[in-house]
Amino acid sequence: MGGHVAVIWQPFEFIVIFGSALGIYIIANPFKVIKDTGKAVIEGILEKGPKSRDFLDVLGLLHSLMRELRAKGRNEIEGHVEGPENSPLFQAYPKVLANKQLTTFICDYMRLIIIGNARTHEIEALMDEELNTISYDKLKPYHALTAAGDGMPALGIVAAVLGVVKAMGALDQSPEVLGELIGAALVGTFAGIFVAYGVMGPLANKVKTARSKQSRIFVVVKQSLLAFMNGAMPQIAIEHGRKTISAYDRPSIDEVENEAVSGGSGALKEAA
Repeated sequence: MGGHVAVIWQPFEFIVIFGSALGIYIIANPFKVIKDTGKAVIEGILEKGPKSRDFLDVLGLLHSLMRELRAKGRNEIEGHVEGPENSPLFQAYPKVLANKQLTTFICDYMRLIIIGNARTHEIEALMDEELNTISYDKLKPYHALTAAGDGMPALGIVAAVLGVVKAMGALDQSPEVLGELIGAALVGTFAGIFVAYGVMGPLANKVKTARSKQSRIFVVVKQSLLAFMNGAMPQIAIEHGRKTISAYDRPSIDEVENEAVSGGSGALKEAA
């Protein structure tokens, strides 16, 4: 537009805005959330959510566990869920085994199925509570970033007001000096609003998208195990789980069937 771009560079305005935002963020959030925010931002930028291959691994593992339970009984399957790191069924899917939270989720509910006393609706209610907790924990960085972004315009106004106060102290100076000081103050308002809606908001949404996809894989496990508890065959049970996957990442029926037949060989080739 013919303006002087260099005038936007006002370090002290940025120090007021970002320094205050950082301090508020540290005060408002527990250390675990602060630490997890860095990880969540990287996951959001790189879009590190489960892909079609990851869903195939989970469905293949569930099919193997349910088939073993149906064919060999509870005593045979107990060793797999008590020590998944030593189980050949879990070892066939190394990416699932590397996800400790997901592995624990699968083993806990397979253990309840083995016990056999719990009713399906009770298991479903328990799963829903745990899924809510998992989703809540995973989205803490999103809520923290959103809150910080919402405060950026106000911090921009604070920086602008301080700049105006500085300018008022220079009323006896030349118009050139006074104009530069007022322009610097207005940059604070610009920076606060721009960072809030142009940086923090989109970044928070990227984090939410990635973390929501990570939570979705637990829903696949839930639906598959509930269908199995209601009497479905393993192949039908994992179809219940497949249907909960987003159409963008959902593997086809043939892919799931091939994975179930291969017993994890596809996952091992992928890892290799």
